[in-house]
Amino acid sequence: MQTCFKYGKISPIVTNRAGSMMGRVSLIEPAIGMYAFAMFMIYPLLQQYVYRRLWFELSGTIYPAESLSHCSNNHSYVTIHQAVQKETSLFLLKSELCFLIPSLISALLLVSYSDYCGRKVAIVPPLVGDALYSLSYVLVSRFSFSLNYLLAASFLTGLMGGPTTLIGGCFAYVADLCGEDPEGQRTVRMARLDMILGVLSGLASLCTGFYIEAAGFTWPFLTAAFVHLVNLLYVLVFLKESLVLPNPILSTSNFSDSEAPRLRQSQALTGRLQGVYLLFAASKRRRSVVLLLMLAAFAFFRIALQGGMSIFILYELNTPLCWSEVLVGYGSALSTAIYLVSFAGVALLSRCVPDAYIILLGLMSVAAGLIMAAFAKSTLLMFLVRLPLLLSIMPTPVLRSMMSKIVSGSEQGAMFACVAFVEMLSVGISFTMFSSIYASTLSWFSGFSFLLAAGLTVIPATLICVILCLRLDVYEESMILTQESMEDHTEIFEIPP
Repeated sequence: MQTCFKYGKISPIVTNRAGSMMGRVSLIEPAIGMYAFAMFMIYPLLQQYVYRRLWFELSGTIYPAESLSHCSNNHSYVTIHQAVQKETSLFLLKSELCFLIPSLISALLLVSYSDYCGRKVAIVPPLVGDALYSLSYVLVSRFSFSLNYLLAASFLTGLMGGPTTLIGGCFAYVADLCGEDPEGQRTVRMARLDMILGVLSGLASLCTGFYIEAAGFTWPFLTAAFVHLVNLLYVLVFLKESLVLPNPILSTSNFSDSEAPRLRQSQALTGRLQGVYLLFAASKRRRSVVLLLMLAAFAFFRIALQGGMSIFILYELNTPLCWSEVLVGYGSALSTAIYLVSFAGVALLSRCVPDAYIILLGLMSVAAGLIMAAFAKSTLLMFLVRLPLLLSIMPTPVLRSMMSKIVSGSEQGAMFACVAFVEMLSVGISFTMFSSIYASTLSWFSGFSFLLAAGLTVIPATLICVILCLRLDVYEESMILTQESMEDHTEIFEIPP
């Protein structure tokens, strides 16, 4: 079994389906860092660009970025502002749905298929898709094409997998390198990836505000596309494949030359279509129950967190806050502290506190921060909302690590495919639900969506308490479950001589 590689260390020579790979680094952090920077440069750009386009289309005037006149008490301005908020929320909902439907299938297939032909299968397509997505925004913003072209771009990006596919591939990459993990380094390194996602996303959001003010929208979109292309070069040329794949010559040596190609094709088809199914069907019922409980907790946590955080920018642009693009950038950059403190919390608490308690603490942080955001009516208070949210990211890497520990090395791709599928579905549900609710409740209480998201954290907290009561979070038991599952697979798939 492989052991966890130290950062920056050149991996030893490994022979797999791609041949001998010498002198390549096993450092996935630059790939996920560049992706986070480019992706979160696009995210606030997307909302602000659509907001300004719809402001112009509905009011016939240019968005007053240099003043707060659009937030005056004039009835006509208030009416236009609410109309723009509603239409922006609905357009973003359509865009999310166009992305969600194809990405659910592609994420499940790509990440699970990475168990058969390597983790890059789950990393490369999203980079290509997001580069094309950024370029589509360049065309629309440069030539004032219809916003409907962006819906087609969202669909194409979904076909290529999207963020959850790439992130799932990256976490499977880390799981491959860490192997058996008695010292808890898997949890810390997965938390490190989440920290990099947060830090680079905050830096990108901060740059975006000044970038828009200085150069408009076209150059930031071009910059994001360029970063994706550089990242694609790094993954294809420098990043070493983490998965040690079986030698096709040795694995088919007992078969004739005519049977070997058919066998390899059959193995590939089985890996694609049955990998996720066998993750549950070919294991003990106890492990299946544990995985399902953890996946459900992960899903509801993502719905609550993503649902609340997805409307932050619209809430900040709305009255009475009326933030400019620079203030939006400051707020997003300040959120970087959330990822840093969450990583520090996981790194410290994982040494002395069971994983389940770390998750519960993170859920309390989410609920407290979102409740505070619901009643934030001043710029200072909206900035201070980030304080109770400082530990809100902790459940994400801890849940991934807990699920990764109870599956064998050959099932990491299938497991992270399930996580990617659940995460994508959760994000889609949360965005659909909270965008509609925010548009409907905007006129009487714009903070209602935050309260709803805070209330939803009760569900994952309850599921984690069930895991605690059944003592399913103990690492020794997790190792037993893994060994039992591996024995089951050996019995099921043993080929008679």
